[in-house]
Amino acid sequence: MLRIDNLTKTFGANTAVDRATIHVDRPMMIGIIGRSGAGKSTLLRMLNRLTPHSSGTITFNGLDVTALKGGDMRRWQAQCAMIFQQFNLVPRMDVVSNVLHGTLNRHSTLAALFNLYPASDIHRAIDILERLGIAQHAPKRAEALSGGQQQRVAIARALMQDPQIILADEPIASLDPMNAQVVMEALRRIHEEDGRMVIANLHTLDTARRYCDRVIGMRDGRIVFDGLPEQLTTGAARDIYGADASFSEAATSTEIDALDRPSAHTTARVPA
Repeated sequence: MLRIDNLTKTFGANTAVDRATIHVDRPMMIGIIGRSGAGKSTLLRMLNRLTPHSSGTITFNGLDVTALKGGDMRRWQAQCAMIFQQFNLVPRMDVVSNVLHGTLNRHSTLAALFNLYPASDIHRAIDILERLGIAQHAPKRAEALSGGQQQRVAIARALMQDPQIILADEPIASLDPMNAQVVMEALRRIHEEDGRMVIANLHTLDTARRYCDRVIGMRDGRIVFDGLPEQLTTGAARDIYGADASFSEAATSTEIDALDRPSAHTTARVPA
């Protein structure tokens, strides 16, 4: 299904992602964890082709993603939707129009400029908002919504693309715990109900253990852990975050110490 082989990105003398290799044979919900600067965001941006790779390959169902150009690359980006930490909505535009922007790859620039969307697309956008529990906000400006609501609008926009993969780059980093839970539960439901692959860069170990089928840990651009959440032990976490004591960027010492105990919030997962 998805194969990432020796994927590397360098910026001058600095290596942001160093020979990353990940093979996924079926739709899963995958969490990528690691300190700031570990290469998580760069990896996702290379998958979506927002950032060019330096070497290595990405293939999806036999398609060489790293070789795509022009319209073929744009079609891939429609199939590999991105959700960002800062939502990337148009603040003064109403919610439903923001969601409809997920169809821009299928419509002309003129149609988008004047909001000339087919009725079927409008109805589908509202249905998706209903699914995410925010259909009542469809006529409001995006800037009038809370951060958690705006992130659900961003998820709805991604779903309008009807993608096979959803990439979420720190989707809950700027949210309070309650809204973070709502957003993560929405992503989990999308994976389970739609059979879509979801790959999310996550800020805490507990979130990765709670919602993901598979966890990938990155450190200094390299993958240093790839396994089931249950295998994310204290030792594995220290390999990811380092041996120093604070873990303040992505995990508290309490979370680290709790890793060897079963999580009370672990969701049902597809067997490996």
